[in-house]
Amino acid sequence: MNKGPHVTRYYMYKHLSKLTEPRPAEARALSISHSEGLARLLGFGDEQITDAAYPEHTMFDLPFQAAQFDAVVSDQVLEHLEGDPQDAIDETFRILKPGGIALHTTCFINPMHACPNDYWRFTPQALRLLASKHAEIIEADGWGNPYVWVYSAIGLRFVPIPENRWHPAHWVATKNDPEWPIATWVLARKASR
Repeated sequence: MNKGPHVTRYYMYKHLSKLTEPRPAEARALSISHSEGLARLLGFGDEQITDAAYPEHTMFDLPFQAAQFDAVVSDQVLEHLEGDPQDAIDETFRILKPGGIALHTTCFINPMHACPNDYWRFTPQALRLLASKHAEIIEADGWGNPYVWVYSAIGLRFVPIPENRWHPAHWVATKNDPEWPIATWVLARKASR
């Protein structure tokens, strides 16, 4: 039986994978703190991805020239930033080329999890607000439902989800209640000015 990511990532990754498209060989993506999987989801090959990982690098001061990347991605990083999230988002748009895309995923309804610390939670509307001064928002959304926490309470949170629609775990991983966003994301295109 084929399996996908665990319950709090399954829907989000499946949804975002619909955005996959071939990228020109010269296109470059910046992965923030081991977010290469998200860059691959958007269609970038390993040879096109540069990773800037904490603690050597932070989203507040990226060691790259302005307008250097075609995409910048961060997967479940924003909640761990020790500082103003707006400053971090501003920095990712600084290094993004005009017309480039930014994809940031994070969480809203989620237990605290140190990595090394846990500071923030974001609704889709908050992510839209953070990115809107730099870009056209393609999508700001989220996924979740209250059943995920029952599923997690019995020890199944990190078990890969079966791809079979009839499986109860698949139902838990794909049911979406907009009032219970567990995972949230924003996809935005930098203005071409």
